[in-house]
Amino acid sequence: MEQVRIFALGGLDEDGKNMFVVEVDDSIILIEAGIKFPEAGQLGVEFIIPDFTYLIENADRIKGIFITHGHDDVSAALPYLLKQVNIPVYTGALTANVLRDTLKKEGVKDFKINKVKRTGKVKLGNVNVRTFAMTHAYPDNFGVAIETSQGYVVYTGEFIVDYDLIGKEYNFDINDLSEIGKKGVLCLLNESVGSGNAGHTAPFHKLESYLEPIFESSEHRILVSAYSQSIFRIKEILNIATKLNKRVYFHGEECKYLLHRMEELGYYKFPKELVISDKQFVDEMDDIIVLITGRGKNLYRTLQNIAMHEDELVNFRKSDTIVIASPVVSGTELEANNMENEIYKEGGKIYTIPKKFLSMHPSSEDLKMMLYLFRPRYYLPVKGEYRHLITNANLATKMGYRPDQIIILDNGQIATFEKKALKSVADHIELEDTLIDGKENWDVTGVVLKDREVLSTDGVMIIGISVDFNTKKIIGGPDVQTRGLIYLKDAEYILKEVMKIAESTIEENVSKHEYENIATRMDIKDKVTRYLLKETGKRPMILPVIIEINQER
Repeated sequence: MEQVRIFALGGLDEDGKNMFVVEVDDSIILIEAGIKFPEAGQLGVEFIIPDFTYLIENADRIKGIFITHGHDDVSAALPYLLKQVNIPVYTGALTANVLRDTLKKEGVKDFKINKVKRTGKVKLGNVNVRTFAMTHAYPDNFGVAIETSQGYVVYTGEFIVDYDLIGKEYNFDINDLSEIGKKGVLCLLNESVGSGNAGHTAPFHKLESYLEPIFESSEHRILVSAYSQSIFRIKEILNIATKLNKRVYFHGEECKYLLHRMEELGYYKFPKELVISDKQFVDEMDDIIVLITGRGKNLYRTLQNIAMHEDELVNFRKSDTIVIASPVVSGTELEANNMENEIYKEGGKIYTIPKKFLSMHPSSEDLKMMLYLFRPRYYLPVKGEYRHLITNANLATKMGYRPDQIIILDNGQIATFEKKALKSVADHIELEDTLIDGKENWDVTGVVLKDREVLSTDGVMIIGISVDFNTKKIIGGPDVQTRGLIYLKDAEYILKEVMKIAESTIEENVSKHEYENIATRMDIKDKVTRYLLKETGKRPMILPVIIEINQER
């Protein structure tokens, strides 16, 4: 009987960066490749992706990767993975079309994307995989059931249970899920972020009933925000615009692009006569809807720029009705608060989503339904902070599952199954988050982050000295420059003392015949650091520069 190993490279005890690995003997099946947004202390970092080291080292064993839908938290790290490992991608129709464009834009030249049916079967090497349709905010969403001799390993992905959504791109078939459950499920991976919400998510994921009266009562321009990838939410906004016959200006290119892709597949079509083009739009227009879209922090930065009259296209005015239809997600709290403050400073009024409305993630009863339908031997809560994982695990205990049937893992921790039983969770892969700073920078490590933190809090001091290449005598400087450390008029004595330290260190090393450029710079740095800590209580970044001139050629 096969050995099955399950672990996560991201998505456990965190919000985002989802990536899960299922090994069936020597075959590796990957599910998701997402990003997460940085925390406040991770300065200058745009987003974070999983550590791909294990996958690079075992590339020959990887049979493929499933991307269940097109949201950033499950798909945006894919270009970075495919630049390192050339593996086939399996995903739904809309996500496939979007990913092809994204990969080309990111310079990935050699890739293969396979469109899979929302309910279908795929064979990857010797491993059979079933896909099953699940309802989510992004069309063509599906779950994955990996067949093993010990039973299926089932990953439900992100979903809600909503029987009203009957479109082919959104609906799900409860009979299909039940059929998989009857054949035997070894382990069920269920997302956890909404596990603390009572009842079902539906119908509280629908905002039309809340938004429509606001739109209808507004006598002037409406500014409404939505994440560019929240297609279900955008459709709700556009449905209201159609019903009220209000023209819409799209502030955000990605939203227009996704709607175009939706129209190509026959999923949705917004009346063209209600679209205000870039050429037609002028800021003075009044009885219109401005749909402001973007990803993560950038959406709130755009709204803040509009409030501060710094946007190139739209300037806030007090008559505007502002509707925030984009819930604050992890990593965007600071930008959302700043945006709201600026709007209130301008005398604006904001409508935000009441707490009773939920994003399209499973609540407690949705999760219980999956446990009931799949009837797994083992339950593995995924996708969420640790508190979410525990809340999800507690749901399983209420359904009669014993503690030894519920598995809580850390990223990199491996659950190994043999003969339909959990053998061990002792094995662990060491992981290091990869931090992306806006460009394809693979070396933004903890050291770089520490440097950025120092610069932001204690400042920097640069010490420049010129010495003769042959004699090592000082012929220029020292020149000391600081930024963000001290107010020079009140602390000239500090600069003079730093100059003395630099001069004496060089002269002392030369006299002892111990002078070496790099070593001497380090000596200056150490001495100046100790002096500044004593005098100012600060540890600024110290950058000594010794330039040797008059070098013989």
